[in-house]
Amino acid sequence: MAKVTIQYWAAARDAAGVSTEPVEAGTLAEALEAIVARRQDGRLRSVLATCSFLVDGAPAARAAAAAVPLADGARIEVLPQFAGG
Repeated sequence: MAKVTIQYWAAARDAAGVSTEPVEAGTLAEALEAIVARRQDGRLRSVLATCSFLVDGAPAARAAAAAVPLADGARIEVLPQFAGG
């Protein structure tokens, strides 16, 4: 398991209640499952369904999240949809 940092932007930050948080995971899918499991209200899960992700600056598709390995120290950016782009 890699120790990584999740960074939330805009609506994702609001749903998570924090701007960053650490997580241990081997893949992007595991990281996303871990952060959703920490919250009871389901709000973050709903926001994540429409988000884009960057892993160390490289785009990572949610559909392929199980195939995106994480290295120690990686940064996952959670980018929700926003008006105008």
